[in-house]
Amino acid sequence: MSSNPASAPHDGLKLYISPDVYVFEPAGELSEKGKGPVLTIDRKSGEISTKPAVDGLLTARERTMDVNGILGFLKLSTTEFLVVITSRSRVATLFGKPIYLATDFRVLPISSSVKSNLLSNPVESALLAMLKTHLYSAPFYFSYGIDLTNSFQRQATHPVASDLSKPLWERADERFFWNRHLHSRTIAAAEADPEVSPFILPAMYGFLAIKSATINDKDFVFGLLARRSRHRAGTRYFSRGIDEDGHVSNFNESEQFVVYDGQGGKVTGAAFEKDHNEVGGRVEGKIRMSYVQTRGSVPVFWAEVNNLRYKPDLLIMEKPETAEATRKHFDEQTRIYGTNYLANLVNQKGYEKPVKEAYEAAMTELENDKVIYTYFDFHHECKGMKFERVMGLVHTLEEKGLSSDNFFHLDTSAGKKIVRSQDAVLRTNCMDCLDRTNVVQSTFGRWILNKQLTLLGILKEGQGVESQGEFMRIFRNIWADHADVVSKAYSGTGALKTDFTRTGKRSKEGALQDGINSITRYVKNNYFDGARQDAYDLFTGAWSPESGKLPHVDKRTLLVKSMPIVLVFALVMIVCSIVVPRRPDAISATALVTFWLVVASASFWFITDRGLDYVAWPTLNRPESVMYYDGPGYSSGRYGRGGVVGHWGTASNKPTRTPAKAKITQNNRGRRAAAYAASAAAEGNGAAATTI
Repeated sequence: MSSNPASAPHDGLKLYISPDVYVFEPAGELSEKGKGPVLTIDRKSGEISTKPAVDGLLTARERTMDVNGILGFLKLSTTEFLVVITSRSRVATLFGKPIYLATDFRVLPISSSVKSNLLSNPVESALLAMLKTHLYSAPFYFSYGIDLTNSFQRQATHPVASDLSKPLWERADERFFWNRHLHSRTIAAAEADPEVSPFILPAMYGFLAIKSATINDKDFVFGLLARRSRHRAGTRYFSRGIDEDGHVSNFNESEQFVVYDGQGGKVTGAAFEKDHNEVGGRVEGKIRMSYVQTRGSVPVFWAEVNNLRYKPDLLIMEKPETAEATRKHFDEQTRIYGTNYLANLVNQKGYEKPVKEAYEAAMTELENDKVIYTYFDFHHECKGMKFERVMGLVHTLEEKGLSSDNFFHLDTSAGKKIVRSQDAVLRTNCMDCLDRTNVVQSTFGRWILNKQLTLLGILKEGQGVESQGEFMRIFRNIWADHADVVSKAYSGTGALKTDFTRTGKRSKEGALQDGINSITRYVKNNYFDGARQDAYDLFTGAWSPESGKLPHVDKRTLLVKSMPIVLVFALVMIVCSIVVPRRPDAISATALVTFWLVVASASFWFITDRGLDYVAWPTLNRPESVMYYDGPGYSSGRYGRGGVVGHWGTASNKPTRTPAKAKITQNNRGRRAAAYAASAAAEGNGAAATTI
């Protein structure tokens, strides 16, 4: 699972800077200084090439810089920029290979003739700020010797991911190669000149935790990875549902793993942790087990339209391409993971009900026997903070065929023998694929872990990790930290319900923290997430200046722009009217307060009536087609549009449906509902090879 040194990225670089050229010289611990070729970037033409490391090329440079890796190149509105990692933190070691978190960056203009006033261009400055905000807010993990983008199983079985003769960028899973767009020019150069490949460093956006653990005097390593997909990446209310290519919002692959050296093995990384704040440094990893789960938005065309109300307008768009997009999504998911067991956790009543119905309608149109849908009304089943009832979902899925034996098991002591493979995956969703999903995923992770540790002889027959207090503290905190990272990337705050994940119990303090996080989410999602969405679109290539689309310009009238100022001024005047002393002949406080209350009320009504005008929408890919959608489907309302409120779509706001082949079950206190009906059944797709 470690890279061939010949195909691994350089573990350190020296950057030589001059007005004509950038030169990267290999300078890491594993590099032979002056032996290999150097990478050059011509600052006039932008050409990327390699050249022999000769003294004349490296001397007489204006300045030098130590670099940990090249993150890539990004074209903004006026010039192209080079992005490099200049600082890193070593967070863990796995199979003898260090894993790093990028902690500092430099963004350098390619052209040396760029004028300072050009860089201060309002559009260029805004784009540059978006890029830097994303760099310092996203957790970028990378390794020179381990492929973090692929699961243990894909690294062992996939024909490309397992080929260690190939460079790391070529083996990487393109879904989780977060900076692949930035490396598009470098990859093109590497395809023409293989010597460019060691200068390409894939980075993963996500979560990583690796801890040493001991149960029954047996030492092992426990870890958890979350890989965030770069496709349809975005924020909570600006990225929902599916696109025409079958990519869904907030798609994450979570891999829980155990590394063990057998009965005689000792995790000497435990002492290593004390000195170096990391673990697993000397674990050989003779036995490796992993379990993969996925999460992703409901795979239909839907959205929530922000309008300053706490509950945005829910929108289900009935598009002709829905069936094809859903089919593409599950064709890819079954090809990669095998049978998909879908756990839908949204509410079956109230605001969320149309999302459930749309999902089930799509499933009944999907003719794919490898997609098995199950509904679990999380809030109804677990009301009263009884989250342990999630085990009911475990039992239901067991009855449908999901097995605790279905995980990856590699024994390297027997010549890399694959003992078993994972050929099915649990795909969980709620509305955000965050809080409810986190509780369910950690429950299934614990269920599988009990089987794995028993099989390894770490747990005795009849034992469970639930009885191991010290290990459960590690397990719960890792899963809660995982939940927070996934949540911050999407919603801007930590996850809800993590008090249960951390302690196994729901508490009033945790409920209070959830309330604070919910309010924070409201503020961020309405007033700050537009800029975050822009940063995602810029970094992943969802928007580029070559597209010809210019950033949206604020065209609101002066009246609309000034109304929040009027509201704030009126509120200040109300306070002043009450607390500031007045002369006897002045207007009474009551009259002043009444007047300013009228002004405040009128301005507040104006703002809420036109809520869409006050949401911080993305400016690069402004979702006009969603904001003003008037096609067939369902809407919970049309608020914040200047007084227009109502529904549209068919008379019943529900499509007509007839049965199809998709397998649908419903778990509602032990009762199973019949399969939902659907209109035209899409053609099924045959099962393809499965790798996880």
